[in-house]
Amino acid sequence: MPARPRARGSRVILAGDVGGTKANLGLFEMSGEGPLKLLAAASFASSAFAGLAAVVEAFLRQASAVVGAAGGRPEVTAACFGVAGPVIDNRTSTPNLAWEIDGGELARGLGLPAVLLINDLVATAEGIPLLADDELVALQAGDPRQPQAGVEARPEREASGLVAGNQVLIAAGTGLGMALLPVAGGVRVTVPSEGGHADYAPRDEDEAALLLYLRRRFGEHVSVERVVSGPGLRAIYEHLRDAGYASESPAVTAALAGGDDPARVIAEAALAGADALCGRALDMFVSAYGAAAGNLALTGTAVGGVYIGGGIAPKILPRLTGGSFLRAFLDKGRFGAYLRRIPVRVLLNDRTAMLGAARCAAAMAAAAAGAPVPSR
Repeated sequence: MPARPRARGSRVILAGDVGGTKANLGLFEMSGEGPLKLLAAASFASSAFAGLAAVVEAFLRQASAVVGAAGGRPEVTAACFGVAGPVIDNRTSTPNLAWEIDGGELARGLGLPAVLLINDLVATAEGIPLLADDELVALQAGDPRQPQAGVEARPEREASGLVAGNQVLIAAGTGLGMALLPVAGGVRVTVPSEGGHADYAPRDEDEAALLLYLRRRFGEHVSVERVVSGPGLRAIYEHLRDAGYASESPAVTAALAGGDDPARVIAEAALAGADALCGRALDMFVSAYGAAAGNLALTGTAVGGVYIGGGIAPKILPRLTGGSFLRAFLDKGRFGAYLRRIPVRVLLNDRTAMLGAARCAAAMAAAAAGAPVPSR
């Protein structure tokens, strides 16, 4: 691929979305107040590297030919990475990947001016305003004009297409991420959350049996992430198999034994309608996902909307739109009517978090240069 020409005086920033399964990295050009321009992007299997520094080095080597970098590596002005884990003092220890990441050490080791680490759901939230209308799918249109204490509903639409008001974001992938997006002083802010590690709350006898199964496997504390995540879908499947719900099909057994991604195998077999065990497992997963989203909507008084992010949702969209997600979302007793008025949207762009991290890196670079922040 030939090198892409860059505008005179432009700056290059590095951004990434770092998860337990894969890391999406991108180089962006920022020039003046215009929108960011993607120069190069690549995805890497996280488990194939000893740490984030090795991933970045591999990406920069690969990207150098694309951006026409002299000396074998592009000159990066600033970098930001959304990381799946709690970030404190620009450092994090990823719960679903054995990495310790220190932003300062990463910058020094890579020879970069600055590296900012943010939670991956914060990065996703920052990327939502950059999405086009066809990159969101509505599960529930809602009516976000309902009154909310302390917040005056405004008629104007945000770039995401939802009316202003408190919002929340939930995203199932290798783990379960959450974030609150409240309006404070007329400005939307993003509050990271580790709510995915809160207690799993079963809602019927089938889910209670699942909880007991998971307690035997993982100990007394079972988080909602143990259920609503890629590994959680496999755990649901294994629970149903061991409980004798249905026999494993030879095709699924062979795929799982062959090292294929278990969540993908189960979800694809369920969506194909050819496997009762996989179908029931995905149904339980979707229902638990909807219940968790409803809980988060109540916690965040999300009258402005609920976003469903992560890598799993777009792949199981036919099940999410099938009704069981919303039934569980709305099944909150006296507050069912309240939740019915909340818009619920699925994010389809798997680069949303990377785009959000790029926005944050661009803001860093602009602040360091005393320049205007690039537009959305």
